[in-house]
Amino acid sequence: MAAIRIAPTRAARALNLLRTVQYTHPPNCPCHSNPGHHHHHNPLAISQSRRALATPINHAQQKEYAFEMAASSIRFGPGCTKEVGMDMKNLGAKRVMVVTDSTVLKLAAMQQVREGLEKEGVEYEVYSNVRVEPKDSSIKEAIAFAKPYAPDAFLAVGGGSVIDTAKLMNLYTSFPEADFLDFVNAPLGKGLPITGKLKPLVAVPTTAGTGSETTGTAIFDLVEKRAKTGIAHRNLKPTLGICDPLNTRTMPSAVHASSGLDVLCHSLESWTAIPYYERTPRPTNPINRPAYQGANPISDIFSLQALRSTVKYLPRAVKDPDDVEAQSNMLLAATLAGVGFGNAGVHLCHGMSYPISGQNPGYKHAGYQVETPIIPHGVSVAVTAPAVFKFTGASNPERHLAAAECFGIDTSQVKKESAGEVLSEALAEFLTKLGDQPRGLKHLGFDHSHVDQLVEGTIPQARVLMLAPSLDIQNVDEEREQLRTLFEDAMEY
Repeated sequence: MAAIRIAPTRAARALNLLRTVQYTHPPNCPCHSNPGHHHHHNPLAISQSRRALATPINHAQQKEYAFEMAASSIRFGPGCTKEVGMDMKNLGAKRVMVVTDSTVLKLAAMQQVREGLEKEGVEYEVYSNVRVEPKDSSIKEAIAFAKPYAPDAFLAVGGGSVIDTAKLMNLYTSFPEADFLDFVNAPLGKGLPITGKLKPLVAVPTTAGTGSETTGTAIFDLVEKRAKTGIAHRNLKPTLGICDPLNTRTMPSAVHASSGLDVLCHSLESWTAIPYYERTPRPTNPINRPAYQGANPISDIFSLQALRSTVKYLPRAVKDPDDVEAQSNMLLAATLAGVGFGNAGVHLCHGMSYPISGQNPGYKHAGYQVETPIIPHGVSVAVTAPAVFKFTGASNPERHLAAAECFGIDTSQVKKESAGEVLSEALAEFLTKLGDQPRGLKHLGFDHSHVDQLVEGTIPQARVLMLAPSLDIQNVDEEREQLRTLFEDAMEY
């Protein structure tokens, strides 16, 4: 019988999948990776197991043993925004709070939303005061607007800032008695779990970046603490994300670039995060299992595909606003990365980006139509990426080399100890070729005198730092020193 030959591309794919599973799955099954466990046919082992069960378990010391996948339902296709009125009717919504910003208010996406709701006879109110890169004050204003209207559904039309604001309007109208800091991530807030269902939320993204239409995460500036933070819980995620490539055509080139850089870092950080089975503590109740769990075999598939697509299509999308294929694929990449990082989490680029945005020395990014200084979120995450992945390379050289391959690097002759450096150089070259990107913190107006403040603004980002490979979060002095070195290295690339 003739031997069966697998086509090279399929063979390569199969090999990649095996690699992925090999790097994410625990080395042994939970039984065998537990040194206290013995085979059940051994009577001594059974009595030892019973004694172990009688001993109280210290969950704080126990590593995680499971992961969960949660993502919004997604509809993808050019022109599908016009279905949103029918969606609201199908959900039984009678009073809809439409959330947008002053720019999107004038665009075709909002016009389609209005027409769709009116055609189906669904009552709605529009809130259009969402601020780009929202602050706690702008979030509170939005909540105050929504409460008296008492909507039974929310509809967000805009970028990540709009969708995140809508999530928090939904949360605090559903829990009207809650204090604002109750659900905010610890240690800046109380980090309480969201114990009940929220109202339906349909998200219509008009940028290709945050993936917020798929995730249970909402981010804002906590001004008093000079730090970006947020709320993360599965119950925050939209009911439905309507991804219509026609809605991202209106993005200016600078917005395309910075949104795409967010996708780039979402995929790279979730692909290189610590594996879920290394995370502690194991939750005592599944409601406490965090949304950001560490790399896992399902997120990996989404993250790696999002990375490949971003490397291929982002330069084209930035260069030519009429490149429909590139624009459409970047919206898809943003959504894929959203599913990936929404369950695996992000780490250092994002943890360090929050103080970079919050402590802006006065930088105003070209191409953004705003009066005040602004470091767009994608810029603030990407600016540290070459330094970050050089630092994390040693934690998992295979994964860093697999990421470098996505940039077209031949890694066949690369030594494992050079993995971080190779990925760092590939990133620096990609960012430089993209054009109009600040090549390091120095170009945003930061200098060495700002480093200590940036470090202090990063330390509270425990939710993402706990997933950072190579970072010593058990020893805060060592962690400070590592972060200080990273910020120094990120001054220029």
